[in-house]
Amino acid sequence: MAEGALTAEVILSTTEDVLRRFGPAKATVVDVARALGVSHGSVYRHFPTKTALREAVTQRWLDRAHAGLGELAAADTPAPQRLRDWLAALFEAKRRKALGDPELFATFSVLVNENSAVVAAHIAAMVEDLTRIVADGVASGDFTTPDPAVSAKAVFDATARFHDPAHAADWSAPDVDAAFDAVVSLLVAGLRSGN
Repeated sequence: MAEGALTAEVILSTTEDVLRRFGPAKATVVDVARALGVSHGSVYRHFPTKTALREAVTQRWLDRAHAGLGELAAADTPAPQRLRDWLAALFEAKRRKALGDPELFATFSVLVNENSAVVAAHIAAMVEDLTRIVADGVASGDFTTPDPAVSAKAVFDATARFHDPAHAADWSAPDVDAAFDAVVSLLVAGLRSGN
């Protein structure tokens, strides 16, 4: 590959391929550079450390896995439906990734655990989405809660079974969709009652 054609995006795509092939424990920057046909110094010009490269590829994966959630949070639908839609989209995105490519999902689960700052910022953005939905529900009279941010975090935590990779093995269970619906219905009812 010509040095001029080497972009951060090309490096990140190749890094995903290398991670898929070798796994996170064995994949190195040299492996990425070799796959690109460049020196490892060329990779380091875009990502100064192996950690920076792994953080960037983790951020990219999280962003792609959760694309569209912000738009759902900002939609004009009533807050109770928007909350259901947002949670369903998150669950479906995670399930699709876990069941569609389990090896890569396992690889990224390792990377997510390594990159706590990236994950913390990503979770904060998702909780902000939920806070917007809950606050809109309070403004419209659909929800009653004294602190939308606290309630949003509680909703996120209460639905962890449906988005935390630690529970991925449960996402193909025959009753998982019914369990998801039951939890979301309970949360929406709780937000409506203000209890």
